[in-house]
Amino acid sequence: MPRRLILALALFALAAPLCAQPPDSSLTQAEIDQVREYRYYPADCVLLFVNFLDLRTQELHDLYAHPRRPGREQDTHDLIQQFTSITDQLSDNLDEYGPLHIDLRKALPKILTGIDRWTADLNALPDNNAYTVTRKLALESLHDLRESTTQLAADQAAWFKAHPPNKSPDDKNGPIDIPR
Repeated sequence: MPRRLILALALFALAAPLCAQPPDSSLTQAEIDQVREYRYYPADCVLLFVNFLDLRTQELHDLYAHPRRPGREQDTHDLIQQFTSITDQLSDNLDEYGPLHIDLRKALPKILTGIDRWTADLNALPDNNAYTVTRKLALESLHDLRESTTQLAADQAAWFKAHPPNKSPDDKNGPIDIPR
């Protein structure tokens, strides 16, 4: 009996740290708070992710605009991983908002122009084995985002042509009602 109790306690002690894994560190705590604040305004939330991606590409540009410093390749690898994670989160948000027919028609063209800019920025990085695979994954993620954004833009154009939104000034860019 005491052996089983000790074994159970040992297993519990080993399993507890597994539940306490740190969250994905692609967004800072301030960015997470911004996402929470804008979650009820989908178009603004989507544009927030566009700004986060612009910040990451600016950080990548800054790494190579200054004289080389030790660890630059690892920093590049980490920033590209963050970029890919944020791109995937943006894609997930678009997948979530699409079937709900939330009006994102003003935000989608900004995403598409951003994808061109981000692709060019990632391709402009010098070749290095430390982040070649990570960059390839980021470019594939951007390609997938382009496909889903293009499809969503076409779907939204068709939906809102068939179901025009009401023109009352009270409903302009209001919060969404998320059923619980």
